[in-house]
Amino acid sequence: MGATEKFLVFVYGTLRRHEANHHLLKGACCVAQQAWTKGLLYDTGLGYPALKAANEGMVYGELYELDFKHLQSLDKLEDYFGPGQNNLYNRNKQTILTDKGEYEAFVYSIHPDQESILKQSIPLGDWTVYHSFNTQPTFYYFAYGSCMDEERFVSARVDQYFQNIVGRGVLNGYTLGYTRRVSDGGRADIVESGGIVEGVVYEVQEQGLHYLYRREGVKYRTYRPALIDVTVDGNLLKNVLTFIVVNKEEDTAPPYDYAEEIIRGGSRYLSPEYIEKLKQQLKDQFNMIL
Repeated sequence: MGATEKFLVFVYGTLRRHEANHHLLKGACCVAQQAWTKGLLYDTGLGYPALKAANEGMVYGELYELDFKHLQSLDKLEDYFGPGQNNLYNRNKQTILTDKGEYEAFVYSIHPDQESILKQSIPLGDWTVYHSFNTQPTFYYFAYGSCMDEERFVSARVDQYFQNIVGRGVLNGYTLGYTRRVSDGGRADIVESGGIVEGVVYEVQEQGLHYLYRREGVKYRTYRPALIDVTVDGNLLKNVLTFIVVNKEEDTAPPYDYAEEIIRGGSRYLSPEYIEKLKQQLKDQFNMIL
């Protein structure tokens, strides 16, 4: 390995944004904030997770391009000494999926001889979601689709959980798509392909979280919870909850009433320019006029 060579590494635990060891990636290039690969994720009870290599399950994280010096730092952190050594973690290449395509990247997975440290399965495969909601009573939630329309909450009799509206959130690096295909049309999604998505940011307590998990079909892997960074009135809010389609398909025209909900709810808080952009997108892409 040469000093100028570049490497792709998938990180899923304390190396992720806003986590304890992310500083070791200073100067590295983030290829994708939303990345995933096969495997089983566990809590070690030691303040960090471990990925168990498997041809099943899904683990979510981030993908970085880094240099040899960075890689040496990560090897030291993960107690990886080389192939066939007494490693805590092995470092092997495997396929990483992103909205931008597939990559082959290094992944640190627990050495089979060290699996005794695996204590509790992390069922959703996302360390930041798992440990963030175990440690905080309230959280910020970024709605970019029909959940911007309060009539949804009123009809479900949960509007009392969504009264604290922080304001208009701006998410950079993503576009709004309709990648969840159901019988009557597409449903909204955010796709990491550049651009800007605006949405409504709520401050929500635990009861609201339970409702959102049910509504978004998290149990059935329809949408998955994810933590993103959004800007509200020029201030960066870190680790804001949103929901992302798990199995994305080609964009499909949404039902007319669903599109109306997005426009109606968004018009209360989002910029007029963004609302016009949404209308134009629906017109150009699906010949829908709202």
